[in-house]
Amino acid sequence: MASSSFTKENKGTEQFGKAKEAGNEAMNKTKEAGREIGGAAKETGSNVMDKAKEVGGDVMDKTKDAVSAVGEMASSAASSVGHKADDLASSTGHGIRGMGESLAHAMPHGGVAGGAAQALAEGIQGTGRYLEETKLSGMAKDMEGVVRSHPIPALLVCFGLGFCLGRAMKD
Repeated sequence: MASSSFTKENKGTEQFGKAKEAGNEAMNKTKEAGREIGGAAKETGSNVMDKAKEVGGDVMDKTKDAVSAVGEMASSAASSVGHKADDLASSTGHGIRGMGESLAHAMPHGGVAGGAAQALAEGIQGTGRYLEETKLSGMAKDMEGVVRSHPIPALLVCFGLGFCLGRAMKD
C-alpha cells in the first residue's frame, strides 16, 4: 500500500503542478489580453481626441468665416447707408436750390423789398447748391474744420443746445 499511496501523492502533486501551471498560463493570458485591450483603448482614445481636435478646428474656422462675413456685411451696409444719405442730401439740396430760383423769379426785383427778396432767394439758392455739391459727408468734414479752428465757441454752442434740449425734454 505504500507504493499506492506514493503514486497517489505523486499524482496529487502532479495535478497540483498542472493546475498551478494552468492558473499561471491563464493569468499571463489575462494580463496579455488586458495589455491589448489597454493599448486598443489608448489608441481609440487618441483617435477620438484627434477627431475632436479636427472638429474643433473646423468649428473655429467656420466661426471665423461667419464673423468675417458679418463684418463685411455690416461694413457694406454702413457704406450703403452713407451713400444713400449723401444722395438724399444732394437731392434735398437740388430741391432747395430750385425753390430759391422760383422765389427769385416770383419776388419783386426793384426797391428795398425787391433787394431783400433777391438776397433771400440767393441765400436759399446758395444753401441748396452747397447741399447738392458737398453732400452729407462733405458737411461733416466742413463742420470738423469749423470745430477745430474755433473750439471754444463750438463747445459753448454745444452746451447751449444741450441746455435747451434738456429744458424742452423736462417740460
